[in-house]
Amino acid sequence: MGEQGESRAVELELHGKSRIFDVDDPILPDWVEEKALSSGDFPYKKKMKSSDYMKELKSLQIELVKVQFWLQATGKRIMSIFEGRDAAGKGGAIFATSSHMNPRLARVVALSKPNDREAGQWYFQRYVDQFPTSGEFVLFDRSWYNRAGVEPVMGFCTPEQYEAFLHQAPQMEKVIDHEAILFFKFYLDIGREMQLKRFHDRRHDPRKVWKLSSMDIAALDKWDDYSKKRDRMLKDTHTDYAPWTVVHANDKRRARLNLIRHILTTLDYTGKDRDAIGEIDGKILGSGPAFLK
Repeated sequence: MGEQGESRAVELELHGKSRIFDVDDPILPDWVEEKALSSGDFPYKKKMKSSDYMKELKSLQIELVKVQFWLQATGKRIMSIFEGRDAAGKGGAIFATSSHMNPRLARVVALSKPNDREAGQWYFQRYVDQFPTSGEFVLFDRSWYNRAGVEPVMGFCTPEQYEAFLHQAPQMEKVIDHEAILFFKFYLDIGREMQLKRFHDRRHDPRKVWKLSSMDIAALDKWDDYSKKRDRMLKDTHTDYAPWTVVHANDKRRARLNLIRHILTTLDYTGKDRDAIGEIDGKILGSGPAFLK
């Protein structure tokens, strides 16, 4: 049951049918289980085998360690932001990318709600404070793009602030480009049934229950609103100097591997092993809003 014993069952409209989803019910509905992987037009019928995934991930993580040595030698800076709906797999992708890097030089940033002082600052200010220094790789678990998604959907910013953000974000990112910071923007996209399945997994796994917030539950019936904001965000802030890379993420394993491959393929680092990196799966990863159509 939900907080104070209240049911958190919600009525959802999916594919022209009305469905009841209760995240507190320990039994996952068949209609979620059956459609989860294929939801959102995911291109594969089965998840990648764990053994294949671990083998390929190890090769890619070795390349990421090379990237760190290259950053130290050259003083270059890398910054990557990870966006997507709740339960899209942002944290897991960040962990797969950074887990074998030197933590002194690979830093994960996950900012909480702004305090009173931060709320009175220029919107981007607290994020700029976290930008990489020489030789550093910084990974943002959500970013300034909160203002393009969750904030307008949930009423945490005004329409004027939302529109101003969409105008200012490309300008701010132009400065990142001028600073020669190597900048990656990832949007992890999942289907609706997959999100429901992952919410349910979080609710009933004691190791993950902390991941399920009241905000997640409140957003359950706002799928279409989030989709509209996602599409507007990608359209207005996808630029030549700061492009969005979109990743179909119903299968976390394929998503992580191809995301890392994109980073490694883009960088011109010392000792690069193209055979170890392999080829990007064009069914999983693509550029900009057109990839979702």
